[in-house]
Amino acid sequence: MRCQDLVELVTDYLEDSLDAAAQQRVEAHLDDCTPCQAYLTQFRATIAVFTLDDNPPFDALRSRLLAAYSDPA
Repeated sequence: MRCQDLVELVTDYLEDSLDAAAQQRVEAHLDDCTPCQAYLTQFRATIAVFTLDDNPPFDALRSRLLAAYSDPA
């Protein structure tokens, strides 16, 4: 798996919606790729910031970011 492949699958990986084979490929890549490990950590931190409860000003921005990250284009 290339780093770009992981970037394209990261949302599905975090949502646990990959099939078993794809999940194994992502995890194998993460085991050996420090930059992708850092990317995943940063991605999770970003999600955590935008999923805080009672944070109405960020609702629209959160929706736009989630849409952007899940758009394969």
